[in-house]
Amino acid sequence: MDNVIDFINVNRERYLEELKSFLAIPSISALPQHAGDVRRCADWCADEMRRIGLQNVRLVATPGNPVVYGDWLGAPGAPTILFYGHYDVQPVDPLELWESPPFEATVRDGEIYARGSADDKGQVFMHFKAVEAHLKQNARLPANMRFILEGEEEVGSANLDDFIRAHKDELQADVVVISDSPMFARGVPSICYGLRGLVYFQIDLRGSSTDLHSGSFGGAVANPAFVLSQMIAQMKDRGGRIRIPGFYDDVAPLQEEERKAWASLPFNEKKFRNDFGIPKLFGATGYTTLERTWARPTFEVNGLLSGFTGEGAKTVLPAVAMAKVSMRLVPNQHPDKIAELFEAHVRDITPKTVELKITRMHGGKPWMTAYDNPFVQAAGRAIEKGFGRKPVFTREGGSIPVVSTFQEELGLPSVLFGVGLPDENAHAPNEKLDAGNFHGGVISAAILYEEIAATR
Repeated sequence: MDNVIDFINVNRERYLEELKSFLAIPSISALPQHAGDVRRCADWCADEMRRIGLQNVRLVATPGNPVVYGDWLGAPGAPTILFYGHYDVQPVDPLELWESPPFEATVRDGEIYARGSADDKGQVFMHFKAVEAHLKQNARLPANMRFILEGEEEVGSANLDDFIRAHKDELQADVVVISDSPMFARGVPSICYGLRGLVYFQIDLRGSSTDLHSGSFGGAVANPAFVLSQMIAQMKDRGGRIRIPGFYDDVAPLQEEERKAWASLPFNEKKFRNDFGIPKLFGATGYTTLERTWARPTFEVNGLLSGFTGEGAKTVLPAVAMAKVSMRLVPNQHPDKIAELFEAHVRDITPKTVELKITRMHGGKPWMTAYDNPFVQAAGRAIEKGFGRKPVFTREGGSIPVVSTFQEELGLPSVLFGVGLPDENAHAPNEKLDAGNFHGGVISAAILYEEIAATR
């Protein structure tokens, strides 16, 4: 490994310049006007995969954006790693809050600022460089590898499950590696062994065929914005407990051993509040902040829209009101069941003064693995060698729905091997990735392939 690590250290500056080219492509999957950019980014990934020495590289068509596939299978008898990542990114609005253009990567104070730097282009790219280092120095990889990169992760991965089912033979492996998650804290590397699931809905209410004059009609017609606010307010009690009937029926309780382990982690609530400008923390009683974010389900409002929102005043009674809401799920909760419970509850509390439309947008199952499985432990050893510190083992509050698909369709365990940070502003203005973590991640990924090879 010494020659591989030396190669990575020597090429550190080159990696940053190449990463900037990747980050310059505005591959925003949520916006139709960027469809050409998304395809251009897929082509960029394929070209880079060929350049570093991966084989059988191609774009696989789906009803949406293509999946980029490549492999290197020249290690007979060694384990096979299936690496998953995504090349699409979130929209950048509000643009005026960015301190530098979101698609012109800028390094400031040791941080790489650009949309996609942490989620997920930077973390995909560190594996490209780890593969390149092995192949340039040794003409081989320690383990076999397959890569799949999708272009729809940020819009719910609507076509990925079908792609996996249709290509089971080509995706045979021993373990999935995913780098799309943060470390526990700056200077504290971590390996994630659990994710929350997700259900996402849009609620639309209509109270009239057109906006109405609030003086002429106010008091005689229900205001959809007010009705929607009342409905949302009914979703939780004052202590934060979700009031959807049956919502908690299947929640797996936290084990005391796990609670003790999390309590020993270097987490400072005061710093957490200060870092994110939070006046006072809020959540279900009886649980710590880490327990609430990693192992308890949620109901959140992600967006609200109704009436006049421009400058000045307009005395309008809006015809429609809309909310986007999501529920994060924990082990044993099933997104289909929760969706049915939610829809039934919303219909039950909607007054007859408005018309209701409910749209289920996307979702995914929660996932958890045993943190003492050999691949998770191999990842722990790799990241310790790469960062010089033993990792902590954590869960993550976010969702990566495909992890459950890999388990159910391919029978594969997954390792979440992320090097982002909690304050990286993923999905927000000024997204960033620590340049030191990126470099440590390249080294750790190169070591990871050796450690996984050693499990057989």
